[in-house]
Amino acid sequence: MSSKLKIGTCSWNYDSWTGLVYSGLPGSNYLTEYSSIYNTVEVDRWFWSLFPPGKVVLPNLKDVNDYFSAVNKDFRFTIKAPNSISLTHFYSRDTGGTLIENPNFLSPELYEKFLKSIEPLHPVTGVIIIQFEYLNKQKMGSQNEFLQLLEKFAESVDKSIKIGIEIRNPNYLNKKFFETLNRTGFIPVFLHGYFMPDALKVIRDFANYIPGTAVLRLHGPDRTGIEKKTKNIWNEVVEPKDFEIGTIAEVVRELLEREIELYINVNNHYEGSAPLTIEKIKTAIAG
Repeated sequence: MSSKLKIGTCSWNYDSWTGLVYSGLPGSNYLTEYSSIYNTVEVDRWFWSLFPPGKVVLPNLKDVNDYFSAVNKDFRFTIKAPNSISLTHFYSRDTGGTLIENPNFLSPELYEKFLKSIEPLHPVTGVIIIQFEYLNKQKMGSQNEFLQLLEKFAESVDKSIKIGIEIRNPNYLNKKFFETLNRTGFIPVFLHGYFMPDALKVIRDFANYIPGTAVLRLHGPDRTGIEKKTKNIWNEVVEPKDFEIGTIAEVVRELLEREIELYINVNNHYEGSAPLTIEKIKTAIAG
């Protein structure tokens, strides 16, 4: 398997992975056992950071140090940046339905504070993902406005750790968007699922705009439905996607041939068990 390919799961704290990933031995550390098998993982716990009337919660230093001490030097985290940076407005559920602007949206100052808060993890962080929600006309006037704000943000932030941009507006996935990423030094994060277009087709359509690193996040189309099927026990495949995994393997090989560094973050919601999906993907790539 190429060193350019880093494949792991979205989070790791699942008791139902005992026997698949974890030994179940008393006192064992899930992240330490996980990192002996996989070379990357996505951290999303620090994404949920913005609370009315403007309170921002950044990572706890103890957690940061614990994560660093649990992994080896070749392991890489992909870390979701706090939503206090990526939300244009507070969630309406927190404001009684009123649309209230987030004063920290794309704040370079807050991003620098976040970077400082995870400083012990810098040597083992591959990508920081800035994940935007779907932006309707009330939240963002146009794609041009969004891209201008992104370029302004890029002018002021430290990019020594790669910054990945994930959008939830299908109509933003166009030449203009990928050209902006190239200009700013940001990298594309391709979301497969959650009402977004087929990420594998998008990757192929815009492969020439991938600057050297990309992230592919595999999510299923129906989070609620698969949770009902599994009852949140994530140790078996309940919605197999074998044909699609074959296409994933083809796309991975194409990117690796172009010397693209690729992170694949697999969610339990994709098939029902991220570890089992990863084994299928690795087998398909090798085959």
